[in-house]
Amino acid sequence: MSLTISSTPQGFSAFITNLGIRDTTDDFVFIKSSVPCVADGVFTQSLFAGPSVTISRDNLKDSQAQGIVVISKNANVANGSVGIADAQEVLQLVATETGIAANNIVIASTGVIGRRYPIEKIRAGLLGFGKKLTDADFNAAARGIMTTDTVAKLATRQIGNAKLVGIAKGVGMIEPNMATLLTFFFTDAAISANSLRSIFRSTIDKTFNCLSVDTDTSTSDSAVILANGIAGEVSEPDFARALQEVAQELVLKIARDAEGATKIIEVTVDSAINYTQAKTVAKAIVNSPLVKTAVYGADPNWGRVAMAIGKCENEQQINPDKVVISFDNVKVYPSSLTEENLEQLRQIMSKDKVDIHVSLNIGDASATVWGCDLSEGYIEINGKYST
Repeated sequence: MSLTISSTPQGFSAFITNLGIRDTTDDFVFIKSSVPCVADGVFTQSLFAGPSVTISRDNLKDSQAQGIVVISKNANVANGSVGIADAQEVLQLVATETGIAANNIVIASTGVIGRRYPIEKIRAGLLGFGKKLTDADFNAAARGIMTTDTVAKLATRQIGNAKLVGIAKGVGMIEPNMATLLTFFFTDAAISANSLRSIFRSTIDKTFNCLSVDTDTSTSDSAVILANGIAGEVSEPDFARALQEVAQELVLKIARDAEGATKIIEVTVDSAINYTQAKTVAKAIVNSPLVKTAVYGADPNWGRVAMAIGKCENEQQINPDKVVISFDNVKVYPSSLTEENLEQLRQIMSKDKVDIHVSLNIGDASATVWGCDLSEGYIEINGKYST
């Protein structure tokens, strides 16, 4: 998807460039609003969260921001006080060039852990950039925040007179707990801080927090939204619906582009006692290496789903005799599968998207989560990631 001027939210400008952090492609993205924004953000719960996370979390305490900085290919994590000082210097450099207070800027970093920013290159590359900002090119921004992604991830919606765009990066180290995952949303809709916070956090919980590639929560996960209000007020239900659609579209793009992935896995668990239980069981299934590899090989070994449900040992209300497991419209448990049924299951598991459905039949709550299969490609990418 590419944005045109007519589908781009008003009031945003950008500076996107290569500072020499990565070899040739863009590695620095700065997006600025012409006016202060109502803002919110959710971040990794990792104990090893980097300065980008801790500083941004603090800067958003007043629910305001006017700009976002993203540095790609260097996470600036586990660098101690030097890493904190480097992140603060980057914000001060941007503040000096743009006139925005440093504490009104969000910073995000993604890439290798334990390596310091090439701060001399950053200083040189940002000198005078304040005069080089142009109308925001969100397509270029989506490309500029990539690391091992193979495609840029962008989605957009119209809400009344306002527009919403979301960009994301992430293909590995992904099971957000708020994958390495960054996602940013920009809108010219006017919405109150309390409403934005409520809608944004509910959306993230039902989309990005329902995504898992490899069960690893990044030290740098960041999801931030800026609403500058230039287009005026919009219907809050319409805004919530649009944000949900954009976020879910980005989640599916991440799952499809996941490191080494060949297929998306969508797991829905219904008839659970509550949402938490449904999500717990669904995550156990989508995160199972045995389920993932069975999907990769189109092996109709549905018993691996039963195994994954069974290891949710804290969910004592689950009764295996009440559980129903299906792949698409093929019920595999309880059922006596014939060779014809197994061949049908093989065909289902050969699709680009494999849908697994589980009914617990003990309540009325449901949850859907997304992930991907596990192939040799994941090992190939991550066995050589830092080299």
